[in-house]
Amino acid sequence: MRMKKIRVLVVDDSAVVRQSLSSILESDPEIEVMDTAADPIIAVKKIMKEVPDVITLDIEMPRMDGLTFLRKIMSQHPIPVVIISSLTTEGTEVAMKALEYGASEIIGKPAMNAAKFINESKILICDAVKAASQVKLLRKKSYGPTSPGTEQGVTNDRQRKFMGVRPKYSADVILDKASASDRIGQTEKIIVLGASTGGTEAIRQFLQNLPDKMPGIAIVQHMPEGFTKSFANSLNNICELEVKEAENGDKLYQGRVLIAPGNYHMLLKRVGREYFVEVKEGPLVNRHRPSVDVLFRSASRYAGSNATGILLTGMGNDGAKGLLELKEVGAHTIAQDEASSVVYGMPKEAAKLGAVDKIMALSEIAPYMLKKK
Repeated sequence: MRMKKIRVLVVDDSAVVRQSLSSILESDPEIEVMDTAADPIIAVKKIMKEVPDVITLDIEMPRMDGLTFLRKIMSQHPIPVVIISSLTTEGTEVAMKALEYGASEIIGKPAMNAAKFINESKILICDAVKAASQVKLLRKKSYGPTSPGTEQGVTNDRQRKFMGVRPKYSADVILDKASASDRIGQTEKIIVLGASTGGTEAIRQFLQNLPDKMPGIAIVQHMPEGFTKSFANSLNNICELEVKEAENGDKLYQGRVLIAPGNYHMLLKRVGREYFVEVKEGPLVNRHRPSVDVLFRSASRYAGSNATGILLTGMGNDGAKGLLELKEVGAHTIAQDEASSVVYGMPKEAAKLGAVDKIMALSEIAPYMLKKK
């Protein structure tokens, strides 16, 4: 039986970018470019004739900016949208607004040589489109029960060849060799959390419902370089907890939340009773940098049973093995349930491995952690 392809509308004012995006999307056997548009006004006319499964959208465009277009789409006829935006400071702030308005993913493109970047990032972009195609949308963003999403896997030789362009490493390539003394001594409680598609709003909801007297929290959200600082700052403005983008050597303690910077792995480390994070470069792990598995596995080593691992919405399997390793050392493990997940991928894979102690709706996790602490 022939698989139904994901139909994409590419919206960008640059003809070169439209051509480059169309070319790399069409190279994936699961995706076809339905049409392209130079601005949102043209895009609306195309959508009236045929509704795409996913839209890729630039932010700064003539006649109508991408943010205004996104708000109109999400309020009238929600369609999954992947934002492909400039990495300027102003662009990152607008892109963060786009996530609040319902965009499924953001991908940062450089102001110069955007076409070259797009061609070098084809797996990242195609994965984002596939994840977006599984997103469950409502006119008003909601984490209540909706129809379940499905996972799309590697189904044929052509796709295996496509996905094989970049090696898939495990967290072992980032983690130092384990030492027998890593977990010796009493440690404080710690929370480690991972998320991908739909995770920005899920993390926002989770953290907003926590007081400042919580154990230190380390978070990996799949997000490109340049966006995580704006994300952390926006959370810091609305939460009782202190939230910041992690820097190498930052201490993690009660009342503090550290978010892994885009394009860098973040590991939990410890000296005596004090936790700190190591931020480092390295190959993609599970096709991601930062990787949830890297954070979780480092936490299993340095926090052991004093850790709580939480895996939220997202496509793929990053974090599943790390959550299992946490459980095996006595840590408590939680996964978001299918009904409240935007994409039920990462939590589902963790559950399949037997890595999860509790599967919970997003709205239940913060109250549960308050009782547990």
